[in-house]
Amino acid sequence: MPLILASSSPFRKNLLNKLGLAFDIISPDIDESRRKGETPEQLVFRLAQEKAWEVAKMQGGLIIASDQISTLGDGNGVDDVILGKPHTHENATKQLQGSSGNIVTFKTSLALLNTNSNKIQTIVHTTKVFFKVLSAEKIEQYLQEDKPYKCAGSFKSETIAGASLFEHIEDNDPDAIVGLPLIELIKMLKNEGIVASKG
Repeated sequence: MPLILASSSPFRKNLLNKLGLAFDIISPDIDESRRKGETPEQLVFRLAQEKAWEVAKMQGGLIIASDQISTLGDGNGVDDVILGKPHTHENATKQLQGSSGNIVTFKTSLALLNTNSNKIQTIVHTTKVFFKVLSAEKIEQYLQEDKPYKCAGSFKSETIAGASLFEHIEDNDPDAIVGLPLIELIKMLKNEGIVASKG
Protein backbone atom coordinates (compact mmCIF):
# COMPACT_ATOMS: atom_id res chain seq x y z
CA MET A 1 0.00 0.00 0.00
CA PRO A 2 1.60 3.31 -1.06
CA LEU A 3 2.48 5.90 1.55
CA ILE A 4 1.44 9.42 0.58
CA LEU A 5 2.32 12.75 2.14
CA ALA A 6 -0.57 15.18 1.67
CA SER A 7 1.58 18.29 1.71
CA SER A 8 3.76 20.47 -0.49
CA SER A 9 5.77 21.62 2.54
CA PRO A 10 9.52 21.04 2.11
CA PHE A 11 9.80 20.94 5.92
CA ARG A 12 7.35 18.02 6.21
CA LYS A 13 9.01 16.22 3.30
CA ASN A 14 12.41 16.48 5.01
CA LEU A 15 10.97 15.23 8.30
CA LEU A 16 9.25 12.25 6.69
CA ASN A 17 12.50 11.35 4.90
CA LYS A 18 14.03 10.76 8.36
CA LEU A 19 11.89 7.62 8.72
CA GLY A 20 13.53 5.94 5.74
CA LEU A 21 10.23 5.03 4.08
CA ALA A 22 9.37 5.51 0.41
CA PHE A 23 6.48 7.90 -0.14
CA ASP A 24 4.76 9.99 -2.79
CA ILE A 25 3.64 13.59 -2.43
CA ILE A 26 0.21 14.87 -3.40
CA SER A 27 -0.73 18.38 -2.33
CA PRO A 28 -4.43 18.83 -1.47
CA ASP A 29 -6.37 21.95 -2.36
CA ILE A 30 -8.85 22.74 0.41
CA ASP A 31 -10.40 25.80 2.01
CA GLU A 32 -8.36 26.37 5.18
CA SER A 33 -10.57 29.16 6.53
CA ARG A 34 -11.48 29.11 10.20
CA ARG A 35 -15.15 28.46 10.90
CA LYS A 36 -17.20 30.56 13.28
CA GLY A 37 -16.89 29.29 16.85
CA GLU A 38 -13.91 27.07 16.00
CA THR A 39 -10.90 26.97 18.33
CA PRO A 40 -7.39 26.80 16.85
CA GLU A 41 -7.12 23.18 18.04
CA GLN A 42 -10.43 22.24 16.41
CA LEU A 43 -9.32 23.99 13.21
CA VAL A 44 -6.06 22.07 12.80
CA PHE A 45 -7.77 18.79 13.76
CA ARG A 46 -10.36 19.32 11.01
CA LEU A 47 -7.87 20.51 8.38
CA ALA A 48 -5.59 17.47 8.74
CA GLN A 49 -8.58 15.18 8.20
CA GLU A 50 -9.90 17.22 5.26
CA LYS A 51 -6.49 17.19 3.59
CA ALA A 52 -6.28 13.41 3.94
CA TRP A 53 -9.77 12.81 2.53
CA GLU A 54 -9.11 15.24 -0.35
CA VAL A 55 -5.98 13.35 -1.40
CA ALA A 56 -7.91 10.07 -1.06
CA LYS A 57 -10.12 11.25 -3.95
CA MET A 58 -6.99 11.19 -6.16
CA GLN A 59 -4.97 8.26 -4.82
CA GLY A 60 -5.52 5.34 -2.49
CA GLY A 61 -3.05 4.29 0.17
CA LEU A 62 -1.88 5.36 3.60
CA ILE A 63 -2.21 9.13 3.57
CA ILE A 64 -0.32 11.36 6.02
CA ALA A 65 -1.75 14.84 6.49
CA SER A 66 -0.87 17.61 8.89
CA ASP A 67 -1.61 21.24 9.68
CA GLN A 68 -0.07 23.76 12.05
CA ILE A 69 -1.04 27.07 13.58
CA SER A 70 0.36 29.22 16.34
CA THR A 71 -1.52 31.44 18.75
CA LEU A 72 -0.86 33.76 21.66
CA GLY A 73 -3.64 31.94 23.52
CA ASP A 74 -3.62 28.31 24.63
CA GLY A 75 -5.22 27.22 21.35
CA ASN A 76 -8.43 26.09 23.02
CA GLY A 77 -10.40 29.35 22.94
CA VAL A 78 -12.74 30.51 20.19
CA ASP A 79 -11.30 34.02 20.58
CA ASP A 80 -7.64 32.95 20.37
CA VAL A 81 -5.95 34.89 17.58
CA ILE A 82 -4.17 32.65 15.08
CA LEU A 83 -0.68 33.62 13.94
CA GLY A 84 -0.63 32.12 10.46
CA LYS A 85 2.04 32.28 7.77
CA PRO A 86 3.03 35.94 7.46
CA HIS A 87 3.96 35.88 3.73
CA THR A 88 5.49 39.39 3.99
CA HIS A 89 8.31 41.03 5.93
CA GLU A 90 5.92 43.56 7.45
CA ASN A 91 3.51 40.89 8.72
CA ALA A 92 6.39 38.82 10.11
CA THR A 93 7.70 41.85 12.00
CA LYS A 94 4.27 42.45 13.56
CA GLN A 95 3.92 38.79 14.55
CA LEU A 96 7.30 38.71 16.25
CA GLN A 97 6.63 41.99 18.04
CA GLY A 98 3.46 40.38 19.42
CA SER A 99 5.33 37.22 20.43
CA SER A 100 8.12 39.14 22.19
CA GLY A 101 8.20 38.23 25.88
CA ASN A 102 5.13 36.00 25.52
CA ILE A 103 4.26 32.31 25.39
CA VAL A 104 3.22 31.17 21.92
CA THR A 105 1.31 27.91 21.57
CA PHE A 106 1.79 25.82 18.42
CA LYS A 107 -0.91 23.30 17.53
CA THR A 108 0.25 20.66 15.04
CA SER A 109 -2.28 18.13 13.84
CA LEU A 110 -1.53 14.76 12.30
CA ALA A 111 -3.89 12.42 10.47
CA LEU A 112 -3.15 9.00 8.99
CA LEU A 113 -5.87 7.67 6.67
CA ASN A 114 -6.02 4.08 5.41
CA THR A 115 -8.17 4.28 2.27
CA ASN A 116 -8.73 0.50 2.23
CA SER A 117 -10.37 0.44 5.66
CA ASN A 118 -11.43 4.12 5.74
CA LYS A 119 -9.87 4.22 9.22
CA ILE A 120 -8.37 7.57 10.18
CA GLN A 121 -6.14 8.23 13.18
CA THR A 122 -5.88 11.88 14.24
CA ILE A 123 -4.09 13.74 17.03
CA VAL A 124 -3.24 17.35 17.85
CA HIS A 125 0.18 17.99 19.34
CA THR A 126 0.84 21.04 21.54
CA THR A 127 4.14 22.91 21.74
CA LYS A 128 4.72 25.95 23.95
CA VAL A 129 7.45 28.40 22.99
CA PHE A 130 8.62 30.91 25.61
CA PHE A 131 9.90 33.91 23.67
CA LYS A 132 12.59 36.28 24.90
CA VAL A 133 11.92 40.00 24.85
CA LEU A 134 12.95 40.86 21.29
CA SER A 135 14.41 44.19 20.22
CA ALA A 136 13.55 45.67 16.82
CA GLU A 137 17.15 45.00 15.77
CA LYS A 138 16.95 41.34 16.83
CA ILE A 139 13.71 40.84 14.90
CA GLU A 140 15.14 42.45 11.78
CA GLN A 141 18.36 40.41 11.98
CA TYR A 142 16.38 37.18 12.34
CA LEU A 143 14.06 38.00 9.43
CA GLN A 144 17.01 38.84 7.18
CA GLU A 145 18.74 35.56 8.05
CA ASP A 146 15.82 33.09 8.06
CA LYS A 147 13.09 34.73 5.94
CA PRO A 148 10.38 32.68 7.75
CA TYR A 149 7.53 34.02 5.62
CA LYS A 150 6.00 30.58 5.02
CA CYS A 151 6.20 29.49 8.66
CA ALA A 152 3.38 29.69 11.20
CA GLY A 153 4.07 32.56 13.57
CA SER A 154 7.15 33.62 11.57
CA PHE A 155 9.18 31.11 13.56
CA LYS A 156 11.82 28.53 12.59
CA SER A 157 13.01 26.68 15.67
CA GLU A 158 15.40 24.48 13.71
CA THR A 159 17.80 27.29 12.78
CA ILE A 160 20.42 28.98 14.94
CA ALA A 161 18.80 32.38 14.39
CA GLY A 162 15.37 30.96 15.26
CA ALA A 163 16.64 29.21 18.38
CA SER A 164 18.05 32.51 19.63
CA LEU A 165 14.53 33.99 19.88
CA PHE A 166 13.26 31.85 22.74
CA GLU A 167 14.08 31.04 26.36
CA HIS A 168 12.87 27.44 26.10
CA ILE A 169 10.35 25.13 24.45
CA GLU A 170 7.96 22.77 26.22
CA ASP A 171 7.60 19.69 24.02
CA ASN A 172 8.37 15.98 24.01
CA ASP A 173 8.74 15.77 20.22
CA PRO A 174 11.33 18.13 18.71
CA ASP A 175 10.02 17.52 15.18
CA ALA A 176 6.45 18.62 15.89
CA ILE A 177 7.18 22.34 15.83
CA VAL A 178 8.90 21.95 12.45
CA GLY A 179 5.62 20.60 11.08
CA LEU A 180 5.24 16.84 11.63
CA PRO A 181 5.06 15.03 15.00
CA LEU A 182 7.24 12.04 14.11
CA ILE A 183 6.90 10.23 17.45
CA GLU A 184 3.11 10.12 17.03
CA LEU A 185 3.43 9.25 13.34
CA ILE A 186 5.65 6.25 14.14
CA LYS A 187 2.95 4.98 16.52
CA MET A 188 0.22 5.47 13.92
CA LEU A 189 2.22 3.68 11.23
CA LYS A 190 2.88 0.80 13.63
CA ASN A 191 -0.90 0.49 14.12
CA GLU A 192 -1.06 -0.04 10.35
CA GLY A 193 1.70 -2.65 10.41
CA ILE A 194 4.47 -0.38 9.17
CA VAL A 195 7.62 -0.20 11.27
CA ALA A 196 9.68 2.94 10.84
CA SER A 197 12.91 3.71 12.61
CA LYS A 198 13.66 7.37 13.20
CA GLY A 199 17.07 7.99 11.68
